[in-house]
Amino acid sequence: MNKNQFIQAIRNKKKIRLTFNSKTDGGPVTRVCAPMDFGPSRRTSDKNDRYHLWDYESDAKPHPLSLDPNRIIEMVVLEEGFKPSEFVTWDLAASPWFVKRDWGIYS
Repeated sequence: MNKNQFIQAIRNKKKIRLTFNSKTDGGPVTRVCAPMDFGPSRRTSDKNDRYHLWDYESDAKPHPLSLDPNRIIEMVVLEEGFKPSEFVTWDLAASPWFVKRDWGIYS
């Protein structure tokens, strides 16, 4: 999957099966995620573009993932959709999306 397919999954609200190299687990991990955004991280000093996803299957609890493209092994768009209300809890005016989308009040 490339960046454009990821962005299309955001716009179509389709979940992704993601396999990535996990620093915590010391190797590949596969999770079902919602694609949230693509762009620089607002939380790290590294301002390179990253894949931002909502991890539904984390060991601890669902949470956001922000991954450098070189850590991603595979991404597959699934038929299953997601609802932005499942994870958007912040003020979008203060922290807007990088990728334009039509998610109603969650845009």
